[in-house]
Amino acid sequence: MQLNREEELRLVESYFDQLWPICRSLTGEGVRESLALLEKEMDLKHTSIPSGTEVFDWTIPKEWAIRDAYIICPNGDKIAHFKQNNLHVLNYSAPINQEMSLSELKAHIYTLASQPDVIPYVTSYYKEKWGFCMSHNDFLALEEGTYKVVIDSELFDGVLNYAEATLPGSSGKEILYSTYICHPSMANNELSGPLAALMLYRRLKQLPNRKYTYRFLFAPETIGVIAYLAKEGAALKEKLEAGYVLTCCGDRGIPTYKSSKRNAALVDEMALHVLEHKADDYKSIPFSVGGSDERQYCSPGFNLPVGSLMRTPYQQFKEYHTSADNKDFISFEHLLQTVDLYEAIAHGLELNDLYFNAVQFCEPQLGKRGLYPDSVTAEDPREEIHRLLHFLSFADGETSLLEIAKLRGDCILEYKSTVSKCKTAGLV
Repeated sequence: MQLNREEELRLVESYFDQLWPICRSLTGEGVRESLALLEKEMDLKHTSIPSGTEVFDWTIPKEWAIRDAYIICPNGDKIAHFKQNNLHVLNYSAPINQEMSLSELKAHIYTLASQPDVIPYVTSYYKEKWGFCMSHNDFLALEEGTYKVVIDSELFDGVLNYAEATLPGSSGKEILYSTYICHPSMANNELSGPLAALMLYRRLKQLPNRKYTYRFLFAPETIGVIAYLAKEGAALKEKLEAGYVLTCCGDRGIPTYKSSKRNAALVDEMALHVLEHKADDYKSIPFSVGGSDERQYCSPGFNLPVGSLMRTPYQQFKEYHTSADNKDFISFEHLLQTVDLYEAIAHGLELNDLYFNAVQFCEPQLGKRGLYPDSVTAEDPREEIHRLLHFLSFADGETSLLEIAKLRGDCILEYKSTVSKCKTAGLV
């Protein structure tokens, strides 16, 4: 069912509020619970990879379960309580239950001195240790004495989960939207990606006669996509036309497009073309290894055409990987504006093709096909006629519609009715 803007805003906020409290990590119940919520809107195919499985140069880690964590101060106060903010625990922390001195405890506390009021997000996925995160001001307020430290967690042989949804098309070629579901309680650097993918899925599901198959992947960052590529990478090399990593989609910054390593591939050209015509302002940045799962898709053995359209890039906003990346930091309207751009890119990809004008010698007689007005005065708008003639002039079976639109300074989306009319008239 198609929704108006207000209905979309309410829906995306509702899913945000449901997903926000869940403690996600590389593995565990938080990932499965998040996927179950998304499954209310999407037909998801689930995959589980057992701990210890080799995936290229990596190994699927043990599954992590966390039930509670806190520190009891010498005066009896309970601080760094996991149930109040799940960022308080070092993500993937090993269990502990013991008393210790302040000096012993301090070696296991992580803070951010440059932003003394926020809780940092810190992980230890591949080296087993325990720890807490707290604001630097709270850290400085700790007094000498004996502290009770409890982390009720477990690391065990389990599974890593990811899921994908597909909207089938007719061409055998695919467009991939990849996003991650492994960060706890972060709005822009976590939930904006899955939420943008969810809303884009809802819109593209309404698209009739899809040329491309649209694949939406929800996987833990890095290791989840590595596991996915270990199973599906060879097939993607054959059928992937374009792919995008959805992250940092919801802040109030201007859109930023990060190119694939191929740089001038269709995935990049279409994204930049749409931004040029649909965004008031935008930035373009080259591929680099600092970032998200584009690193895996663009690794030398795959070098897939995968870029990333976001707003303010990771690490370039001070709230990044802290408790300040919360609901107040993002804007659901800006998140939907990012979805608008992704949808426009998809429509451009659908429309783009090599068209062949059936009348190759001189201009076709448009009037007898109902494509030219019976009379034209100097005051009549000629834009649509000129666009039609421009399209037919370059429809040689070798020049793509994107190139044709660029030659005239048009947006490719303006050619939707032009192409439709010409197809109906049997001209292309």
